[in-house]
Order: sequence, then C-alpha cells, then structure tokens
Amino acid sequence: MNVFIIATKGCSHCANLKHELADLGIECDVKFAEDNPELVEKFSIRHSPNLVVNEEVVFRRQPTEEELKELFKDR
Repeated sequence: MNVFIIATKGCSHCANLKHELADLGIECDVKFAEDNPELVEKFSIRHSPNLVVNEEVVFRRQPTEEELKELFKDR
C-alpha cells in the first residue's frame, strides 16, 4: 500500500495527520506541494492536507480518527 500526504509547508494539520497514521501503524511520506508541482497538477490539489492512498486522493482535508480507522480497517 502506497500512502502519502500532500501538504503545504505551512500546513498546521500535516503533523497531526502523520501522527494519527503512525498510531494506526500506517507508514507514509509527506510530499510538500511547493516541492512537487507535478503532484499538485496530477491530483488537482487546492487545499492542505491531502491523503493519497494507492494513487487516489481519499481525503482533501484533515480526516477524523474514526474516518482513518474505517479507511484502513482491512489493511
């Protein structure tokens, strides 16, 4: 499973999202929008943070802990 966050460098939610994913045992990378314009274009990024799982944007905002548990329940 390929999981990454696309966020701006000033995103106040990014660290929290990464921490919540780690608590669920989900490894992820953070890709900053400023450094990855090709991802911004590819995924039509307009806000931060965005959670991408297997090349699909699954959240375009900070998901709740329950939403994350539901998403990854069958991993």
